[in-house]
This record gives sequence, C-alpha cells and structure tokens, in this order.
Amino acid sequence: MSTSGTPTLYIEGVAFWAPTLPGWDLARAAFRGEGAPADPPAKRPSPQVLAPAERRRAPDTVALALEVAGASVAASGRAAADLPCVFASAHGDLAINDYMCATLATAPTQLSPIKFHNSVHNAAVGYWTIGTGCQQASNSLSAFENTFAAALLEAAAQCAADAQPLLLVGFDAEAVGPLKQVHVSEGLLAGGFVLAPERTERAVAALDWTLVHGPAARAALQSPAAQALPPNAISDLLPLFETLATLAPDSTTLRMPLSPQLAIELTLRPV
Repeated sequence: MSTSGTPTLYIEGVAFWAPTLPGWDLARAAFRGEGAPADPPAKRPSPQVLAPAERRRAPDTVALALEVAGASVAASGRAAADLPCVFASAHGDLAINDYMCATLATAPTQLSPIKFHNSVHNAAVGYWTIGTGCQQASNSLSAFENTFAAALLEAAAQCAADAQPLLLVGFDAEAVGPLKQVHVSEGLLAGGFVLAPERTERAVAALDWTLVHGPAARAALQSPAAQALPPNAISDLLPLFETLATLAPDSTTLRMPLSPQLAIELTLRPV
C-alpha cells in the first residue's frame, strides 16, 4: 500500500511504437541517449494477431494498437485471453472520420461498409479481443489531449479494485481534412504496458498513484529522440515512457494532467 492509500501496482511488458522508434528496445535506448532513431522511418506495423486479409484491410489505428498490444502481452509473459484491457485514443481514426463526413455530405450511397465498420471508437479493441479470443472486460476511452492520463487512471483503478492484471494501450494516428483544426495530430504513435497488482519477475517498475487538485502542466520532454517526434493526439504518454526508460535508482514523481484542475500523480520506482 502506498502513502496515498492506493495499492502499489507494477508495470510490466512495456511496448512502444512510432515510425522513428518502432519498438520499445529502440525507443528506450534513444530516450536514454544510447541509440539513434530509425533511419529511414518504419512504415506502419503489421500485427500478427490479424489474419493476412484483415491485416491488409485494417486501418492504421488498428494496426498500431494491435502491434503495441501484442508486444506488451508478449513481454509480460501473460496470455492475452486472460487480460482485461483499456484501449485509448483521443478521437479514434480521424482519417476514416474525415472520409465518412465527406462521403455522407456528397455521395452517401457510396459509403464503404468496411470503413463504416472501422469508424467506431472501439474498433481496435474489438479486433484485439476477437483476434486473441479474449472475453475479459474491455474499455475504449477518449479524453481529448489528456487521453492517456485518463486511461491510466481507469486502468489503475480497475486493476486495484479487481486485483487482476490489465492491459493498457494508447494510440493515435494522423488528423485529416477539417479535423486538423480540432486537434493537431501527426504521424503514428502508441505505447502500452500491463499493470499488475503483484510484483512478478517481469515487472520493470513499481507504481504508486494518487489524484491531486490544482493546475498541472505536462512534463517537458528531456531527450532529443522524444522531442523530435511530431505532435500526436496521444502525446501525453511520452513523459511517462521517457521516465520508464530512464528510471533513477530512487523514486521519480510525475504528474499527468487530467483536466485544467486535476492531475494524476505517479511515483515510479525500479524493481
């Protein structure tokens, strides 16, 4: 039990993906200043949880989310079918949303059933649970520019309440058309990990958390590799993943804004 009164949780199976940092091993080294970003950048990932035909048809958001989810579960050593999950995206697939709006305004009878199917916010978690045979609870969450912080709060509360490991994935892709005026989002970005109520040999960090009131600014990025990433709707995950890559021997405290007057405060320790 932490000093905040919430149970200490454990992070395992960290995963990350961006075109210049396609994988946690490469990203962690780059965040530490021990490695260089990929050059040329990687193209979109190709998650093996999907059948080949579905893999080709899946939009970028689904491919991105499932790549990180699969890597996280594999690194945790757990079974995907046993893990409840929280998937988080600020707006879902903005490219498909732009297509849907434009088509409905100009030629509604030509709307693609496949694109309509992929336009729903829980498309990625739906593909994941079907592809892995997971019948545990799943949640698809959105909170504008504080989406990953809100998803982490949801995941931490659920993990603590149910005393059950849980998969958390945040992802977003490029904004298209007029939606660029709503939220700046460029490129592909995703990160995730498994939260567990008990320490295992796969744990990489202990996590204590609490809610704090009052204004909180997003932590500044420290590494050139993180600073070079383009602005993305799920970029609020970056300070946390930088911290996980560079954990000091003692504890590190990080605040992630949830709103103008509320934040989740994290205390991370290596294990």
